[in-house]
Amino acid sequence: MSLRFFGDPAKPFLTNNYATLREIEGRLKSIRNIEKITNTMKVVASTKLARAQRAMSDSKVYGEASNEVFKQAETKPLPTGKTLIIVASSDKGLCGGIHSQLSKQTRRILEEKPDADLAVLGEKCKAQLSRSNPQNMVLSFGGVGKDIPTFAEAQAIADQIQQLPAKYDNIEIVFNSFKTAISYEPTIVPAFSEEAILASEKFSEFEVDDEQLVALREFSLANAIYWALAEGHACEQSARRNAMDNASKNAGEMIQKFQILYNRTRQAAITGELVEIITGAAASEES
Repeated sequence: MSLRFFGDPAKPFLTNNYATLREIEGRLKSIRNIEKITNTMKVVASTKLARAQRAMSDSKVYGEASNEVFKQAETKPLPTGKTLIIVASSDKGLCGGIHSQLSKQTRRILEEKPDADLAVLGEKCKAQLSRSNPQNMVLSFGGVGKDIPTFAEAQAIADQIQQLPAKYDNIEIVFNSFKTAISYEPTIVPAFSEEAILASEKFSEFEVDDEQLVALREFSLANAIYWALAEGHACEQSARRNAMDNASKNAGEMIQKFQILYNRTRQAAITGELVEIITGAAASEES
């Protein structure tokens, strides 16, 4: 959310070279109310960001641990087969362009893999991708991003994905990766199928039986989704804090400009009244 000026902020309110004081007062009141709202939202986002970063750090430990297992086993995506793309966004806006960045990254993947299916977490990316790629969407989840993600939520999402009728050889999870408080970028993390795990060159060294393999695949998928949701949530809170901070600064600049306009208009009105009084007094003396 941002407030911007293009040109002179007073121009929309000038009538016969003067804006009425009532119009300017009304505009100032509206902008001050907006500034209060954006400042409050900035404070709320700052408070939530600290909790979100702690949850992100916890989830990242588990996610990177799973990735290390597959790295040691030299697991790679299968060169052919059906692909499912999981997009981890949220239901909330007012946080800059982080959702549109995810949608753009997903569209780039779909250009290379036009037959891939989409599972979208969150209403924001669902709305964007429904317009451009409705034929690819097979599953969506609402109510995402209301609070800090939990592993139980990720596990429930993973269970629904595993119940899809299609068999997926490759799964790719697209989410916002947290770099700094003002920097985040779309990232892709694979979640491997049983066939891809079995095809790993060094997986036999782990001595995992068939039952454990199924549990490993299910756990690694839920783990990756949890990591994506937690890190995406931290990016969202950081982006919302920055957006509200920019909106508050823009509102402050607008208030300053309108306050100057108000003072000048009020001074002009007072000067005009004084001229009328002096002119009237002079006319009375002459008569």
